[in-house]
Amino acid sequence: MANTPQAEKRIRRNDRRAAVNKARVSRIRTFVKKVEASLAAGDAAAAAEALKAAQPEMMRGVSKGVLHKNTVARKISRLTSRVKALASA
Repeated sequence: MANTPQAEKRIRRNDRRAAVNKARVSRIRTFVKKVEASLAAGDAAAAAEALKAAQPEMMRGVSKGVLHKNTVARKISRLTSRVKALASA
């Protein structure tokens, strides 16, 4: 339990930020799922469009500090290679 007004304020602020961060990560996951769904359906054009929409969202998550830079870079790289493989097939 917080003993000082400052600690109480930090708890309130942390709760607000956690809600914002959770919403942001959820939004990013939705964008990634759209890419995954397009890949599973075998629709190369839709997958490319979904990836194009997902990349800025993922990078925004990095800039806001909710995801690690290397994690996002790895995920984008893997998704891009899968979209490229589907397009060439």
